[in-house]
Amino acid sequence: MVLCHLCKEAGYDFSIAHCNFQLRGNDSDRDEKFVHGLAQKYGVEFFVKRFDTRAVARQQKKSIEETARHLRYEWFYSLLNTEKSDVQPAVHNYILTAHHADDNIETVMMNFFRGTGIRGLKGIEPKNGKIIRPLLFAWKKELEEFLQANNLSFVDDYTNKEIDYTRNYFRNELIPSVEKIFPVVKQNLSDTIQRLGEAAALYRQAVETQKKKLLQFAGNEVYIPVLKLKKVVPVNTIVYEIITEYGFSPHQVKDVVNLLDSETGKFVQSSTHRIIKSRNWIIISPNEADKAEIILIEEGHTSVQCPMFNIQLSFHPASSMRLPAANDAAFLDAKYIRFPLILRKWKQGDYFYPLGMRKKKKLSRFFIDNKLSKTEKEKVWVLEMDKKILWVIGYRIDDRFKVTDDTTRVLKIKLIRS
Repeated sequence: MVLCHLCKEAGYDFSIAHCNFQLRGNDSDRDEKFVHGLAQKYGVEFFVKRFDTRAVARQQKKSIEETARHLRYEWFYSLLNTEKSDVQPAVHNYILTAHHADDNIETVMMNFFRGTGIRGLKGIEPKNGKIIRPLLFAWKKELEEFLQANNLSFVDDYTNKEIDYTRNYFRNELIPSVEKIFPVVKQNLSDTIQRLGEAAALYRQAVETQKKKLLQFAGNEVYIPVLKLKKVVPVNTIVYEIITEYGFSPHQVKDVVNLLDSETGKFVQSSTHRIIKSRNWIIISPNEADKAEIILIEEGHTSVQCPMFNIQLSFHPASSMRLPAANDAAFLDAKYIRFPLILRKWKQGDYFYPLGMRKKKKLSRFFIDNKLSKTEKEKVWVLEMDKKILWVIGYRIDDRFKVTDDTTRVLKIKLIRS
């Protein structure tokens, strides 16, 4: 109510968007009518959306709080991005929310106990992209006094007094208990949040510098050299900052750090990604095979399924092998092969030594020489070992791994197109 009043007094062109989460029966409908009346009073556009919040929370197996937050911001952004027309609302440049200083303290305390690291301890940002929170400077008590001084009506959500939700427990139980021992705890926390925000900016700069040194991107995958990562100090903090973007929890940091000294093929998994140890590399890759642009081939694998083709692997004595001139099979000297092998899409900068040549050639030039179309190039995969390309799948093997008169054992890799 304070935020709407201030926007009106300041002469801003604004609209009001109200979420009815249908969690409080008649009270939810009462709030919707009240806000609609406010919009009519100010003569501004009013948008409302009803959510079956409990059903969505059950379906997604998330808490009511988390579900409601996701639903409202998803809808707010959809309004923000709606283009102006005769039947659609006007373009909205920003989303304003009325978070205040008490909200900020509750958020920081919740993040502290969740273990979110320094990122969560800097509190709610006054501006985050298209979201602006103009009232973070004000305490809830000050806003209530402003309401009374300006004769502004408001309604109270009775669930704010309950402790069924995490935030309400901090608001109604924990913080008041701490205030009994430290009466100025809220002001102290507010001052600390400001200092931590400045410290977080320096922290973020240092983290980004380390990530630039460590991370190598190949499509949807991230490669991290093990030896470099082991030298980083503090390694646990950097690992946390890297993996948290891929759905991993703080509790998995130790497991990922342990991968640095584990054997090849070990991995740690989140709901969306795997972190794989592959000799001298840590590789972060999507779980879904159709999204993954690398596939790990372990020793003993005889068949591997890829999004666009399958390959079959088999070992044979060199004396029993005839080497037909065909692009749908690769014959490699087995004594040079060390598992795991990596099957991935090619990327700019890749090079190999084409069979019959002593000089390396970039794949981009190889494709030009072989007159591949743009569509054909987009479908090319390579077989890799220790960052060396063994075979440009379906085209040419690397000369360094060819079968010679000294070869005693051959790895045959057959391509079967889908």
